[in-house]
Amino acid sequence: MTHGTFRIGITRDVMREDGTPVFDPRALEIFNDPRVAWEFIPENTKELTAEHGARYDALCVFNPKVPAAVVSGPDRRVKIVARMGAGYDSVDVAACTANGVLLTNTPDGVRRPVATTIVLFILALSHKLLLKDTLTRTGRWTETTKHMGEGLTGKTVGSIGFGNIAQDLFRLLAPFEMTHLAHSRSLKPGDADAGALNVTPADFDTVLRESDFVCINTPLTPQTRRMIGAREIGLMKPTAYVINTSRGPVVDEPALYEALRNRRIAGAALDVFEQEPVANDNPILTLDNVIVTPHSICWTDELFRRNAESAFRSVIAVVDGKVPTYVVNREVLAS
Repeated sequence: MTHGTFRIGITRDVMREDGTPVFDPRALEIFNDPRVAWEFIPENTKELTAEHGARYDALCVFNPKVPAAVVSGPDRRVKIVARMGAGYDSVDVAACTANGVLLTNTPDGVRRPVATTIVLFILALSHKLLLKDTLTRTGRWTETTKHMGEGLTGKTVGSIGFGNIAQDLFRLLAPFEMTHLAHSRSLKPGDADAGALNVTPADFDTVLRESDFVCINTPLTPQTRRMIGAREIGLMKPTAYVINTSRGPVVDEPALYEALRNRRIAGAALDVFEQEPVANDNPILTLDNVIVTPHSICWTDELFRRNAESAFRSVIAVVDGKVPTYVVNREVLAS
């Protein structure tokens, strides 16, 4: 890389074994700029180091953790950490802010893929998809009338959180003629976005009590860790389902297991877990009323392309001296 060039490192976990990116390579055309030079970081690591922070002006990060050392070392060069995803619990946000390093994410990239995932889970749970697949494969065709699915018309979908993903979820659900509830600290009665989507703002407990499908759409923060525990699950209908596509630790997993094992609620669909990869002896995997996927059910060509494009645009905004669209730690902008 030429001295004086804005250096960009892309984490290697977005490369296939043949050396091609998992995202549409046309996204890299965003970096067709003589002021920048990019490369896939040579090391395939689960955690970036101070050396990476000293080597690059921008880090485009998929899965690796970004600890404080990356953005605070004495030779630190990095100016922006561009997460290729919406969540940022893998990044030391406080250290980024303290050192004037911008952290961006890509809510525009994950919005539709995750929203469609939740719709998929609602349909699979209500129609008992996995059970009926098993009946067919095991010659139990005649048992189908014992396992009736549930229609969605008139049922209630509740979202914990009302960000981009939740709003797109309600947009996609409109044809199903369901009742929409949502809870968020920032959501108030009369909210224009909620009104346009026929969403009724509700308090936390009301969403849990009245929803047939409780969808977790909130980031993992100290305030949201284990926010769905035994008390909260106890408020839910015995016919209700939990759908978690956000972060595993938002739900108290042992409490959820007990509720599912005892049929206190009807079932769940989980794309995320407290420990990932999920342990083979995790008792949730023994239950027949849970759909489980490996924190990747929304991974599509669409998601990876949009995440890459959004992250790369954030980097170029910094090169241009502009403010990226999706800045997590906006305090840095005031410094």
